[in-house]
Amino acid sequence: MEVLGKIKLIGETKSFGSNGFQKRELVVTTEEQYPQHLMIEFVQDKTSLLDAFNVGEPVKIGINLRGREWQSPQGETKYFNSIAGWRIEKASAATPTAGATEVPPFDEYEPVSNTKNEDHDDLPF
Repeated sequence: MEVLGKIKLIGETKSFGSNGFQKRELVVTTEEQYPQHLMIEFVQDKTSLLDAFNVGEPVKIGINLRGREWQSPQGETKYFNSIAGWRIEKASAATPTAGATEVPPFDEYEPVSNTKNEDHDDLPF
């Protein structure tokens, strides 16, 4: 999967535990009708990928969705989701947003020539 948007925040690399697990968070804002602020985690050797990027840059990020199940000592089960980044590249400002398709300008459409002048509604409702 891929996410397109502009970088809003690049976090510092953090280390956890005695085995040196590393994680770095990035927030990207999608450019769609209702922009979303998505936090994407880069882990281990992928944390250094973010060094070449700056806040405000348009990017395309390769992601994987991750889910975990956790059971509390009281027996309650909870589920957690995360977005894991594994690739990031600069995107041009002309790159369409996720799910968008390019539509040619109105004057590039050919006029319809074989229409009848009757108002026929064949919808079943």
